[in-house]
Amino acid sequence: MADDLNTGRIKEWRSILTLIVFVLANIVVLFPFHVPIYIPRSLCNAALNSLSALRIIPSREKTSNGPEALFVKFSVPLNSITAPLIADLFLLAILAIGRQEIHDGTVGANNINPIDIMVFFLTLAYIAISIDASGLIRYLAFKVLQKGGEVGHRLFFYLYSFFFVLGSFIGNDPIILSGTAFLAYMTRVSSNIIHPRAWIHTQFAVANIASAILVSSNPTNLVLAGAFEIKFIVYTANMIVPVVVTAIVLFPFLLYIIFADESLIPFSIKMHELSEEAKTRKPVNPNIPHARGNTEEPPNQDDEQDKLMSLEEIMNPFLDKGGAAFGAVIMAATLITLLALNAASNSGGEHPVFWVTLPAAFVMFCWDVVFGWYHRHETREIAAKGRQEAENVRAERKIQGEQEAVPISASQGASDGNESVQVDSRDVSPHTRHPADLHTDDDISLAAVDGSVDRPSSRSDHETPRSAAALVPRAADRLSNEKLPAAASTSETKPELILTSSPEPLGTYPNNGIDEEKRGGAQISATEPRTLVSLAADLHRWLQETFPTVTVVVSHMPFPLVPFALSMFVLVQALVTKGWVPVFAHGWDHWVGRTGTVGSVGGMGFLSVILCNFAGTNIGTTILLSRVIQAWQEIHRRNGIPISDRTFWATVYSMAIGVNYGAFSTAFSASLAGLLWRDILKRKFIIVRSLDFARVNLPIIAISMAVGCTVLVGEIYIMRDDRPDTALKPNLNAEDTSNDQIFT
Repeated sequence: MADDLNTGRIKEWRSILTLIVFVLANIVVLFPFHVPIYIPRSLCNAALNSLSALRIIPSREKTSNGPEALFVKFSVPLNSITAPLIADLFLLAILAIGRQEIHDGTVGANNINPIDIMVFFLTLAYIAISIDASGLIRYLAFKVLQKGGEVGHRLFFYLYSFFFVLGSFIGNDPIILSGTAFLAYMTRVSSNIIHPRAWIHTQFAVANIASAILVSSNPTNLVLAGAFEIKFIVYTANMIVPVVVTAIVLFPFLLYIIFADESLIPFSIKMHELSEEAKTRKPVNPNIPHARGNTEEPPNQDDEQDKLMSLEEIMNPFLDKGGAAFGAVIMAATLITLLALNAASNSGGEHPVFWVTLPAAFVMFCWDVVFGWYHRHETREIAAKGRQEAENVRAERKIQGEQEAVPISASQGASDGNESVQVDSRDVSPHTRHPADLHTDDDISLAAVDGSVDRPSSRSDHETPRSAAALVPRAADRLSNEKLPAAASTSETKPELILTSSPEPLGTYPNNGIDEEKRGGAQISATEPRTLVSLAADLHRWLQETFPTVTVVVSHMPFPLVPFALSMFVLVQALVTKGWVPVFAHGWDHWVGRTGTVGSVGGMGFLSVILCNFAGTNIGTTILLSRVIQAWQEIHRRNGIPISDRTFWATVYSMAIGVNYGAFSTAFSASLAGLLWRDILKRKFIIVRSLDFARVNLPIIAISMAVGCTVLVGEIYIMRDDRPDTALKPNLNAEDTSNDQIFT
């Protein structure tokens, strides 16, 4: 850091622009949006035609008879992934950053090694999410639900304790993945829980509180422990008391003050009863696609079938006992090995921690692959059956809609085709609409031109393209017996197939209820040749049905964390070299000089929570504040004025509390876990508005931070003194410390 403390650089135009770009990038992360880009239609058509000619995408057919616009609109997302990356590229273009900043922001500098941290977190995340995919968390939550019974306050306490204990070991992401869906189902099938607010917000808060205990539970902890060379066991020893006390004190506030409403946490919870037949039924593996048939539609609170499916999801949960046991053993062995090796290694001589987690994740991956291949026949059969049921439901609903849309009397149905049929213009059957005007939620829409129906004309059976009716036998029989308008039944015009976009990529499988015509949502003919898109869709579905666990785990992996974190590391490194981080460090030094140890705890706790919402989530905040504290250390080292051991570690651990607790503060984007939590709830048809999120979390974060920081101050004053901080001494070995080893 020879030149990193030069604050005179902030007057340069590149330095000023760097700070502006950093602020703008974080604002975009907080408020993502899309930028429209207009491309000439001729250029777009030429590109699409070229891709079609190369058989990368399906051939295109013109479906609109009106004039085409001259430009095609594309929306480019600006979010947590693209905004920091674009900011880095812009700074690189204006030469505000160079090779050194890119190297230090990715490979590492000053004991912060971003690539090592990302590999460590992703490999450990695979093990944790694989345990979640086995159904273990859902099953344990079901047992807690049984233990709590119908007493609302007791169940609230049991679930609170369960999420805290489990989150302490496997982190917040698996708890949010399974726990959020579980609570969504539980509150839906309860007749007297009016709103799930208390349950879902409590689960989100306690999962993030618990993640502060172990270094491995949150990437923010990894950044902090690496930046200040903190042993994993030492980190846990310093954090466990403030975190546990926070959880203990927060519970009564949640139960009796914040959520003290009978409609939120009833004294007695009335759950719908699961039938004996459903109780004895074999649980369905939710990782298998279409395992529960048609489950993509919003639940109807008055529909008994929807309630039964939701109730069965929580009262008869699937559990892969082998996968759960193996995953638990792998996770326990990995964490124990990490703690042992990290505690035994000397500072500066230890190997990267992912040397332990990477082999463990590979073993877990091999288990999932072998297990999936061994059971492939069973999973494929379940998927095919569920897909067939979904197609049956869609076709039946389509027929019912057509019957309601075009009421035709028997005499009209038996007419010779010359009588006119009276149809309400506000409720027109899909068979009477123009293809360009047809809109439907079905996976595949069949519309006929000039009144023809969606059935074969003069072709032989083996030449007829498969339609939705042909793929669904029950619906096909009903469709063939329908009394159709004479104009439709006597038309000799060949039907034209109009295929709308599908919600999921599907490929070609024989006799499994899937339309061969579907190819990534494109509009194509029934005889369309195979393309790269269709092959990819086929491969994706084959992987889903053959290796359901691996596919689900990979889809839930926090891969967006990688480009975001690496880009943020580079941005913060740009602030370091441009003199801004030293400026922030001098400002922090003045604050600590005036307020002392207590002020350092309160100031850093408040600053870290606020910045989680405005500085690129809690990960970006940890990166920035770690650099600031490192610069603060360097300032004192050069001036020869030591920081006291008590004040320095009070600052570090108050930041650890703030960046973990800050995830449940005022914005979803305060953490990537918050964005995941919101998306899961949206898929379960529970919408949490940004204003409600902030309003509910403000008292929770205020109480949590007040308790955590207060306990930390007491711990610091008991366990540490005002002697110079040993972190200022270079190349200090563990055996040279004079204080209690566990608190160095």
